Amino acid sequence: MDFAFTQEQEQIREAIAKVCARFDDAYWLSRDKAGGFPTELHQALAKDGWLGIAMPEQYGGSGLGITEAAVMMQAIAESGAGFSGASAVHMNIFGLNPVVVFGNDEQKRRMLPPLIAGKERACFAVTEPNTGLDTRSIKTEAVKKGKNYIVTGQKVWISTAQVAEKVLLLTKSGSGLTLFYTDFDRKYIEVREIDKMGRMAVDSNQVFFDGLPVPEADRLGEEGKGFEYILHGMNPERILIGAESVGLGRCALKRAAAYAKERVVFNRPIGKNQAIQHPLAANWMALEAANLMAFKAAWLYDTGKQCGAEANSAKYLAGEACFDACQQAVMTLGGFGYAKEYHVERYLRESLVGRIAPVSPQLILCFIAERVLGLPKSY
Repeated sequence: MDFAFTQEQEQIREAIAKVCARFDDAYWLSRDKAGGFPTELHQALAKDGWLGIAMPEQYGGSGLGITEAAVMMQAIAESGAGFSGASAVHMNIFGLNPVVVFGNDEQKRRMLPPLIAGKERACFAVTEPNTGLDTRSIKTEAVKKGKNYIVTGQKVWISTAQVAEKVLLLTKSGSGLTLFYTDFDRKYIEVREIDKMGRMAVDSNQVFFDGLPVPEADRLGEEGKGFEYILHGMNPERILIGAESVGLGRCALKRAAAYAKERVVFNRPIGKNQAIQHPLAANWMALEAANLMAFKAAWLYDTGKQCGAEANSAKYLAGEACFDACQQAVMTLGGFGYAKEYHVERYLRESLVGRIAPVSPQLILCFIAERVLGLPKSY
């Protein structure tokens, strides 16, 4: 049993940290205030070939595993970019796994290289306003007409739809669900940005499809099997969200500990007080425990073993640990923690992303209760 990263994995962390160092606190503060996609980071990672870290080599990727992808995504979040940085490239890492697994050779050659090169950006359109996590009940419909499907319906909480050129789209078709990867043609698509709490750099949107024509050649796999296909991306997504949450929590904890060493009240650094020390120490332990679960899940996935319980647990544990660490960072800084210039309030707002998405903590608890403990299904 070896808990150490390989030399290659350590080199990945170091290389990503060097790229992210060019995007300092001032960069992310400006993005948080003004919004706008972090194109500079996205293109810097594309230039160095990182956007295809888990994609096949024959299509321009690196052919590495979810473990290496988790190392990369954690390093981005931990740099201070948080979810504003991680979410900008998140889709590249796991989103097109259905293309890799179920796409034909022509589709892989056409769809993967532009995304890996950073020439195209994709959004992932699954969630709908009235279905939530009940994915099988989505209403967006694709009706076959000749060599095209005509798509009509509505999606919500779709990230990067303001800038995307492509969309991975799950629809109702016949008696099942069908998955497409196609052009985000704005002649047939209306996008309304949601004014939200945090992660301003990566837009979230309501998306309306009004008769979008989708070529049959853009359908992934068989009609009616789309739900099965997207399941192949769900465990990697949970693992990556877990790794990113740990990264953001570590970033907040580091900033809080540094402040506690420097802030002097009553002629002593506040970090000398156990009321400051103990919560931060507990945060460290929780983050490290969550990190072990995240990389255990990544190892299981990369070795072809079942990892549903571990991937969900990693996302749950890391989301909670990250939130607690970010909240404690704000409390450690006190009034200054409430000021944007000290950044920890942004970390706290962004930490909620890892708790809410892509699945709620409560549903993860239900999953573990049912699938691991054998308890009766409660919903």
